[in-house]
Amino acid sequence: MSTKIKVVVASKEHTQYVETILKTIEDAAKVRGTGIAKRTPQYVTEKMLEGKSIIALTEEGQFAGFCYIETWGNKSFVANSGLIVDPQFRGLGLAKAIKKRAFLLSREMFPMAKIFGLTTGAAVMKINSELGYRAVTYAELTDDEAFWKGCESCVNYDVLQRANRRFCMCTAMLFDPEAKQKEFMEGVNESIELL
Repeated sequence: MSTKIKVVVASKEHTQYVETILKTIEDAAKVRGTGIAKRTPQYVTEKMLEGKSIIALTEEGQFAGFCYIETWGNKSFVANSGLIVDPQFRGLGLAKAIKKRAFLLSREMFPMAKIFGLTTGAAVMKINSELGYRAVTYAELTDDEAFWKGCESCVNYDVLQRANRRFCMCTAMLFDPEAKQKEFMEGVNESIELL
C-alpha cells in the first residue's frame, strides 16, 4: 500500500496543524541535541496566512512536514526555516520535496533576493547544495537585527554572542540569484508517491 502526500503552500485551512508542527520541531531538536530558534504559534500561523509556508499532508489529512520563508534586510534576503518532517515519513525524500517547494516559493515571491539558511543537519546541507546554495561565512548573511534576535531562544546562542555573530554551531548556506544563472525549478512536484 502506498501513501500519497501533497506538498502545498499552506493557507488558513492549515492553521489547525500549528501546534503539531511546533511540537514536531521541538521533539526533533531534543532528539538531535541541537539548538533551534523557537517560534510561537502566532508566528507560524502568520506565515500560513501570508502564503509564506509549505505544508505536507497525507490524503487523510495527517501532518507529514513543514517549512516557512521569511524576508530580512528590506526583502533582499529570504530565509527558508523550520524544515521538519514527521518521524514516520523520514527517509522517503519528503524533506527534499518540501525544501524544493519552499525554494520555488521564495524565488516566485522574491526573485532577486538571496536565499539563506542556518542548519546543523547534514541532510539539509545536502539538499541546499543540490539547489545551488553554497556554504558561506556569517558575514555574507543579513545584518537585520530582527533575524539574529530569533537566535536568542537557541541553546547555542551564547556561542553566537561570544563570536560576535561571526560563527556558531550552524552552517550558513546561501543561494545568490545573481551568482547563479542555472535554474533549479525543474522537477518540483506538488505531490509524491510514497510506497
